[in-house]
Amino acid sequence: MSRAYISRALRLAVAERCHYRCSYCQTAQRFTGAEFTIDHIIPESLGGTTTEDNLCLACWGCNRLKYDRIAGFDPELGVMVQLYNAYTQRWTDHFRWEENGLLIVGATPTGRATVNAVQLNRASLVNSRRLWVSVGWHPPVG
Repeated sequence: MSRAYISRALRLAVAERCHYRCSYCQTAQRFTGAEFTIDHIIPESLGGTTTEDNLCLACWGCNRLKYDRIAGFDPELGVMVQLYNAYTQRWTDHFRWEENGLLIVGATPTGRATVNAVQLNRASLVNSRRLWVSVGWHPPVG
């Protein structure tokens, strides 16, 4: 949980920039029935600031699994690399959808490490995506 106060205006600006989707798993907030959290990309515990350029929208599951990490293990290269930065990097440069939108696959070391660290294909997400795909709500466009 953040130690710094995040104003309603800043929360709104971050949510709008993130298109009201989790910056990691790309789940749309409106599908979940829960308000998403504001994640410090570089955690406060590691010197991260509470400014728009260090904040992103995250679902509760992704936020909990990312925790205070900024690096993760790329299983293909066998090395630690920086996790995805939702402010400075484009999601589509590091990830792609497979199996008609059911699975997120890392396309780069950063993508693979983030998929691994944040468990972007956890069973609950894949099951939800299956339903969203069946009604044409997923995968997100843009």
